[in-house]
Amino acid sequence: MTSKSASTLPTVGIYGLGIMGGIMAEGLLDYGYKVCGFDIDAKAKNRFQKYGGQFLPQSSDVAARADILIVSVATAKALEQVTLAIVEGQKTRKSKTPPIVIETSTLTMADKNLFAKTLSSVGISALDCPISGTAVRMKDRAWTIFASGTKAAYKKALSVLEVFTDNVPYVGVFGNGTKLKFSANHLVAIYNVAYAESVALARKMGVDPREVLKLFGNSPVLGTGVMRLRMGMMVERKYSPPTMKVEVWQKDMEVIGQMAKSVDCPTPMFQTAASIYTAAMAQGLSQEDTASTAEVFAKMAGLP
Repeated sequence: MTSKSASTLPTVGIYGLGIMGGIMAEGLLDYGYKVCGFDIDAKAKNRFQKYGGQFLPQSSDVAARADILIVSVATAKALEQVTLAIVEGQKTRKSKTPPIVIETSTLTMADKNLFAKTLSSVGISALDCPISGTAVRMKDRAWTIFASGTKAAYKKALSVLEVFTDNVPYVGVFGNGTKLKFSANHLVAIYNVAYAESVALARKMGVDPREVLKLFGNSPVLGTGVMRLRMGMMVERKYSPPTMKVEVWQKDMEVIGQMAKSVDCPTPMFQTAASIYTAAMAQGLSQEDTASTAEVFAKMAGLP
């Protein structure tokens, strides 16, 4: 997309300026948006300010000033605090038009529904728009954002979401986005572990795993984006900087497992994959990329 005049663009506020929220803030600033934000982390604050964002010391001020709000947080507790900040910001908001809120976090449906219900009680429309893709993948415009909520709110938010990617399908009522994200991450969890096992097998057979990636990575039958992203890290045995930390991924695994249990769906392959991530945590790989599951298999296979 090409930049437009900043005067014609809405002000965007971001709650959560970490890996995902931070890269979205930078993308919006590059495009010409005025972006304000809040995060409790000092490093995230400094990065945001250095890039040209306006950091606001009071979280409620973000909701009071912005036309569109993006929420990108890691925990239910953080979402609860953001909810209170948005409600409080409404009290000092000069504009009579409430903001459109885009919630992008990977959290439980109970957390998401409470968030939407609370905002609805003060006249604010919330969209559930989880992102499939890592921060690195945004630069390639390779994200998919599963947008769910009212059609009216979706139309108002679409131009902002299209700053990040052209893949912003409208998937129906609020919550459908999260359900699709769970489906996507369910597959990613299994794929990642499968590729780690494949790398270990190749090494044990005396095959260079680089050749496996070279031959299979772009195959229309075997190749996937997860393979091309993560197997390269596995081949080099280099897992930093992480595109997704094992520790953070554990949270995603937990909420997917809870959803599967709540709808009485057996997920034996997913549960088996989950144990490999737990083993990675036990081996001290919590801050490394999830591709480090390859080290779990390397240890099991007796590889040096």
